Amino acid sequence: MSSMFESIAKGLTEAIEFEQGARTARRNTVKVTPPSEFSAAEIKQIRRKAGLTQLAFANVLGVSTKTVEAWECGRNRPDGPARRMMGLLREDSHFAEKHGFVVMEN
Repeated sequence: MSSMFESIAKGLTEAIEFEQGARTARRNTVKVTPPSEFSAAEIKQIRRKAGLTQLAFANVLGVSTKTVEAWECGRNRPDGPARRMMGLLREDSHFAEKHGFVVMEN
């Protein structure tokens, strides 16, 4: 019997046992913390500490340069995904480089 067939058979057996009340489902509770809020000055500081221009920072975050300018001037505030990425960059200014989002050339 192939290992794939064994795995499928085991899964079906477990599903039947669960349906019949002979088995309980495993349950995990996950709490996700909300992304941080950033002031205009903090956004600029994070970008500069990461060694990124507004254009490069915008590309890493998937937004336009005008959007980054608006954040840094305090006209607009970033949304969740951008805030999450900024939080990662705040914790590790080399995060984008380490994970291949940017390649620093000398």
